[in-house]
Formats: sequence, C-alpha cells, structure tokens
Amino acid sequence: MGVDIEKPSVEIRERRINSITAYNGTAADICEKYDNRSLKNYRRSFTQCISCSANQVMNQLCCIQDAAVVEHGPAGCSGDIPGRNLVYRTGSRKRNLTVSNLKYINTNLTEKDTVYGGELKLENAIREAKRRFDPKAIFVTTTCTSAIIGDDIESTAEKLEKEIKIPVVTIYCEGFRSSIWATGFDAAYHGILRKIVKPARKRKSDEVNIINFQGEDIFTPLLGRIGLKVNYIVPFTTIEQLSHISEAAATLQICSTLGTYLAAGLEKYFGVPEVKAPAPYGISGFNAWLRELGKIVHKEGEVEKLIEEETKRTAPEIAGLRKKLAGKRVLIGAGAAHGHGIVAIVKELGMELVENCTWHHDPIFDNGDKKSDTLRNDVKNYGDFKMSICNKQSFELVNRLYRLRPDIYIARHTGTIWATKLGIPSFLMGDEHFGIGYQGLINYGKLILDTISNPSFVNGIAAHNKLPYTNWWLEQDASKFLGRSENE
Repeated sequence: MGVDIEKPSVEIRERRINSITAYNGTAADICEKYDNRSLKNYRRSFTQCISCSANQVMNQLCCIQDAAVVEHGPAGCSGDIPGRNLVYRTGSRKRNLTVSNLKYINTNLTEKDTVYGGELKLENAIREAKRRFDPKAIFVTTTCTSAIIGDDIESTAEKLEKEIKIPVVTIYCEGFRSSIWATGFDAAYHGILRKIVKPARKRKSDEVNIINFQGEDIFTPLLGRIGLKVNYIVPFTTIEQLSHISEAAATLQICSTLGTYLAAGLEKYFGVPEVKAPAPYGISGFNAWLRELGKIVHKEGEVEKLIEEETKRTAPEIAGLRKKLAGKRVLIGAGAAHGHGIVAIVKELGMELVENCTWHHDPIFDNGDKKSDTLRNDVKNYGDFKMSICNKQSFELVNRLYRLRPDIYIARHTGTIWATKLGIPSFLMGDEHFGIGYQGLINYGKLILDTISNPSFVNGIAAHNKLPYTNWWLEQDASKFLGRSENE
C-alpha cells in the first residue's frame, strides 16, 4: 500500500507493512517467515496494558515550537501532557531555545457531548488555540471518543482554516485504530506531509534531514567533518523549517520505527533521497549508514576518511571494554528498530544476548528496501539470537527477567523498575543518540560497566520487595497467553 498522502488518514501499520505485536522464537525465524509469507500476528488471550498511538503523535507535534495541538477528546486523554511538557521544556533548554510550555488544548468531551456531538466544542477550541497561542499551524488530533461518536473533524478543520487563515491539520490517531503504538508517528507525519511541507524552491546540496526524537546534538560536529549541515526533524523545529524539508539533499533516520513513513514520503512526493541503511548503531551499522549517505551526497572519499579517523581514535578503548564485558548476559527491552540497534552494540562489545524483546515488529519498512531491515542486518552480522515481541506487556517482561536472570537489563521505554525489584542491574536509555557510532560503543560500554559494578542498591530493593505476580505465573513460559493467529 505504501505512503499515500492523498487520503486524509494514514494506513495503519498492520495493513501497510504487516507489523505484528506478538511472537516468541528467534530473529532468523522471523526473517525467514516473512520471506516465505508465513509470518503471522497472534492474539493474546490475556492483555494487561497497551500503549496508545496518540501518545506518539504528541511526542512529535507538541514539540514543534510555533504550532498548537487541539486534542478532540475527554480530559483524561490529556494525562500524558505534563510529561510531554517536561520533555519540551528541558529539550528547549538544551538547544538554547526560549523555555516555554507547549501549546495544547483539550476539548474536554463529556457524556453529553457523546450524545449530541462535539463539533461546536472543537470549533471553539481551535479558535481559542489561535487566540491564546497565535500559532503558525494547528494540529487537530482525534481520540477514541470523537471517533466513536462520528464528529466530522475534516469538515470542521477545513471551515476553521478558512476562518483563521493558517493550516488546520487533522491527525487521525484514535487508539483503537491500530494495535501498533508506532502508527502514531506515521499519523503525525502524514499530516505534516499533506499540509505543511512545500515543494522545494531549490535543493540544498550541503544539508540533510535527520529524523529523531529529542537526542543531544552529536551530528552537527560529526557530519560537519564531511561538509554537511544538519536539520533535525520534527521536535523543536518551526512550521517554516518543516515547510522546507523538501529542499534537503537526503533524509537520514536514527530509528526506522520512528521515521519510516516521513522518509519514504519525502522521497516519493518531494524527491528527497532516503538513506536506505540499517540504524547507525555498532560499527557495522554506522559504517553502512555513513557510506550510503556518502553515495547520495557524493562524498564517498570524505566518509572513508571519517571512518578511518574514528576507527583509530576509538579502537584501543573499545578493545579494553570488550575484555571487561566479555560474556556478560544481557536482556534488551525496547522499540523495534532501536532495540535492534542495541543488539548491535551488545554484540560488538562481546556480551551474550539472552533475549531481545521488542514492543512490536515491522518486517519491512515503507521504502521496501531490505538494506533498511535492522533485524535482518543483525542476523547477517552477528548470527541468530532469541527474539520475542510483546507490546509493553509488563507481566511477560517480568516473567522473562525472572527466568533468564541476565547480568543487566537495557531498556528504551519501560521495565527497569521490574528489573530492580528482581535485583537485576538496569538502565533506561532516554537519549537515542547516546549509542550511535564508534563513540556510542564507548558510551554504552562505560555505562554498562558502571551499572553492573555495584549492584548493592538493586540487591537491597529486591531483599525488601514482593512482586505482584505469583509463582504460578513466574514459572510459566512467557508466551503462554499467545493464542491463535489473527487469520485463524
């Protein structure tokens, strides 16, 4: 199906790229099953929790400096906004931007509105957002409630756009549309591609887009060494910046789970080449990522020089870390592509991967190129390994931690509290740039050593803690509640 910005809403990942949320086996088996078209998603007969894709929409859109977000739903749907506001404020400070609160309004749908409709509330909220924030664009996001009652969001947005004279962009991200939380990223980017990005006035041969979250700026100095300027998207940009991302020489991604739709859309509709390569984690992935970029921007020689310099600079320290970490057992819990990136780091540091548990799996990305398949690249470079997919089901994660007892648990989004309660050293990596490239191996190696060298804190917690799960569950196979495939 691919990227299609002619439609008002994004095609969900389950149908567009055959993403799944349940699996237990090995990485090579997933790749083989996708190739022979036997990869299936499985229903859980018990589900404890799930992440809403609307959260990922807010992750991106609320951090645009001069845009406002109007969420059309009950007040409860705004529960994550204080956390988003903290991220926006701290991120603004790190980038030397004006520190302010994000620009957000909730329409506060009530029971009465579910009977009589909430379109008038939506109209008034859009007008209030314009009056209060004077934004350059307003994004209107849906919720389960506004979708169920059938409010005409599109017509309302078109009406108000004519009235207030700025783009009013509809984002269809009600939680029940997709069981893949990352569909929210696609929904946000779908709206940006439809209504914000403009055709290129001219191509900037020395500027590249980097689709990221809110990581530290490591690419300005790094890619500056090969004569390139960096344009981070989407958080902390402006509407004016986003309108001209079609002028970049190429688009890179830190995480294909995040950027697959936007990168493919920029190439398909605006002619911006996508760098089709694995994630830039570990030496192998980072080199492939740089070399693919070098081909597109005609800087192959500069890239090879950069790789040579980084190799010489970091080789002795990486070798020392490998000696200290050899054989240490690791369990990873992270989003799909980022988790595969951490696999590369763990393997290249000489550690033993007991299992990689990701929150979902995209067997192919929107560009359709297997060079971008992060899991396939891991299998090719490091061999097969144990693999499970659970969409943030805490009970499954606790079971795996309890039975596998790794030396360390590395998390991207969730679960460190459970490892701590079991006396397992762990850390959550919030900065996606921390592990990138040669320096990223050193960063991770040092952090892992620091984390496992003194386990007294987690041992003390475990000694005075009781898990909410019984031995009956902890002694079961973690995949016990995976039932029939969705096609059966």
